[in-house]
Amino acid sequence: MISRTNLIKSTILFTLVLLFCGPAFGQRPEPEVYGEFQGDPMYTLLPPDAIPAIDEPEYLTGDEASAQMDPGETIMGIATKAGAVCWSTWHLDEHEIVNDFIGDTPIAASW
Repeated sequence: MISRTNLIKSTILFTLVLLFCGPAFGQRPEPEVYGEFQGDPMYTLLPPDAIPAIDEPEYLTGDEASAQMDPGETIMGIATKAGAVCWSTWHLDEHEIVNDFIGDTPIAASW
């Protein structure tokens, strides 16, 4: 769970990035307040489909992944009789969803 202090710091950082880099990304609408959480406003910051899914993931072997990852790095995964896969959560921060198959079964992993 993210602390309120870290949430505020992240929101401030994101706001500064939008203020100073916004023109480089085109015009962005003002965030819309869509509700409250514990008395604080909640905003819509991105339009629908603003974060692209990973539709054709490419996987590394366990040894290849271990060579690129920190030992304590957080991952998310799934294992079935048909196989097992996992994704680094830092990579999912940029995509938030992976559309894939395990065997013949379609899956959608969301972060």
